[in-house]
Amino acid sequence: MMTQLVAQWVWFIGGVLWFVVRYPHQRRSRKTKVARSTGGTHDQVLLGFSLTGLAIIPLIYFISGEPRFADYGFSPSLAWIGVVLMLAALALLYETHRQLGRNWSVTLDTRKKHTLIDTGLYGYVRHPMYSAFWLLALAQAALLSNWIAGLSGIVGWGILYFLRVGREEQLMIETFGDIYRDYMKRTKRVIPLIY
Repeated sequence: MMTQLVAQWVWFIGGVLWFVVRYPHQRRSRKTKVARSTGGTHDQVLLGFSLTGLAIIPLIYFISGEPRFADYGFSPSLAWIGVVLMLAALALLYETHRQLGRNWSVTLDTRKKHTLIDTGLYGYVRHPMYSAFWLLALAQAALLSNWIAGLSGIVGWGILYFLRVGREEQLMIETFGDIYRDYMKRTKRVIPLIY
């Protein structure tokens, strides 16, 4: 039976699993030599917005129930949609990390011996990991029946995404040139066939 408490625990456990999937890749990423980094302070600030919206604000809500004034009526069917979105986000996150391998980094970096991955999920969209984050943010909105805690993920992640994706694609163009431009012509950014 889906209750508000169960939905909140699904959000929390999903967040823990997100960390579990990502952690070994973050460790390996730190050990892989960087060829070029364009992130800097700008990228760190954007990562802070994303972390605040996807983790800090909803975690405060999960622990304390605050801000209570922003609660709205719980919907079990909406929460079940959140469960499906969370599972899809976790599966997509796992698979994108697996396919990217040593090419992945948290910040805007290219690696020594960096290769363009354009098969598998990357044959459909250029940024399937960003797709996974959008699914995570939507899952949070569906699972947490609070206007602030629920929607903070969409806002925090949205700020990072819209202020970063263009810079990331420019870095890829500078790294791979016409090969990446051709790749952009045959793929969408985060939603296959649409966007």
